[in-house]
Amino acid sequence: MQMAEETTQLLSRLGVKEASYTGGNLRVTSPLTGEEIAAVKSDSTEDVAATIQQAKAAFAVWRSVPAPRRGELVRLFGEELRAAKDDLGRLVSIEVGKIPSEGAGEVQEMIDICDFAVGLSRQLYGLTIATERPGHRMMEQWHPLGPVGVISAFNFPVAVWSWNTTLALVCGNPVIWKPSEKAPLTALACMAIMARALDRFGDSPEGLLSVINGTGEVGAALVESPDIALISATGSTRMGKIVGPKVAERFGRVILELGGNNAGIVAPSANIDLTLRAVAFGAMGTAGQRCTTLRRLFVHSSVYDKLVPGLKKAYQSVSVGNPLTSGALVGPLIDKQAFDQMQTALGAAKAAGGEITGGERVEDGHANAYYARPALVELPKHEGVVLQETFAPILYVVKYDDLEDAIAMHNEVGAGLSSCIFTLDIQEAELFLSAAGSDCGIANVNIATSGAEIGGAFGGEKETGGGRESGSDAWKGYMRRATNTVNYSKELPLAQGVSFDI
Repeated sequence: MQMAEETTQLLSRLGVKEASYTGGNLRVTSPLTGEEIAAVKSDSTEDVAATIQQAKAAFAVWRSVPAPRRGELVRLFGEELRAAKDDLGRLVSIEVGKIPSEGAGEVQEMIDICDFAVGLSRQLYGLTIATERPGHRMMEQWHPLGPVGVISAFNFPVAVWSWNTTLALVCGNPVIWKPSEKAPLTALACMAIMARALDRFGDSPEGLLSVINGTGEVGAALVESPDIALISATGSTRMGKIVGPKVAERFGRVILELGGNNAGIVAPSANIDLTLRAVAFGAMGTAGQRCTTLRRLFVHSSVYDKLVPGLKKAYQSVSVGNPLTSGALVGPLIDKQAFDQMQTALGAAKAAGGEITGGERVEDGHANAYYARPALVELPKHEGVVLQETFAPILYVVKYDDLEDAIAMHNEVGAGLSSCIFTLDIQEAELFLSAAGSDCGIANVNIATSGAEIGGAFGGEKETGGGRESGSDAWKGYMRRATNTVNYSKELPLAQGVSFDI
């Protein structure tokens, strides 16, 4: 079956109307073969403005719906996702090139966050606060914030939207989604799945959930609107440097999930077999196109010759190809631009004295599909190209002798998303997790940098943006805090002993 034909069948089963993905000006290609699979209509800035006004009107209604009732919509969405998991997971694989287990895993992550958010809908807790004034009570409440704009990247085309949307919904906010122009079909499919949940829910306001498709000007219209209370944007640090100031200029809020030049440290006591397997997935999974991909590895000189030859063997033997027609573990890069950037980085690494294993293009018979063998680069020093994130399967390996030096190199880059150490020494592990250790938002011991669960707050520091999505208390980012003082006495004592008698 041709890729375009299968895509049409999947979209039809998922409930997407044919008119929404045919005859448009936004060409959609599958990185698996490079062929065009759909043509989506781009929205105009006028369309975006109308969508924002609908969301604003929806907020006036949705904010007053009790939170447990709002959670019921998310519960129904989770049920619809379970029914559509196979088809949506397959569509993810076709549109962005993920292996089948990762496509299905991304939908499972959506289901998991639905379960999390349903429970959260009964746990939006405030505090009762001790007051110095007799006959008074202080408390804090959390109220819905307003319309939320979600800008997502191609590499997790549906999961990131669900992290934001499920929490935003139970917190009382409408959501407008601007997906990557490289992955609009999965967004249309999610809207069709959500439409079934909304029908079963029965009394939601129009404009509660919407999607806008297009390129930069569509996203800019969302970012610059004063009616959007929060922009949650996932993408490159370069993108974040544009979005952040624009939203700050109008005093809006942002959740930024940006670059992640993630690193791991392999200590002398590391379990080499476990480390090899963890590093292989962390560095090669999703063809190196995760924000949490392992990109730098500092290996103690005493175990370098035990680990690195095994890694090189894995890099030379790992299967690369179309994961839907073979058992390949590494699928394609998203497009030619990604492949070219990979080759440029490898060229710079070689010029810096790097010894490269892999990295070459793997031909599959499709001129416009870009498969590459993952590259392992042994570098003499931690400098130059290794300090910049390349969104491709490149792992830079550097020797170290002193743990504090390794931690210093680990923290030397601009990004601060995910990190890990492989060690059986509790002192080394605790140092890495301490304030003097990893400067990332995620720090792991004996597991690699990728594969976060929805129960923990996801995000990072420095050039990663500082935002948090999913787990923990990330819900507070979608709400506004109000501190209330109630005087139930007949007196009027003032705080700090101030006297003001009239």
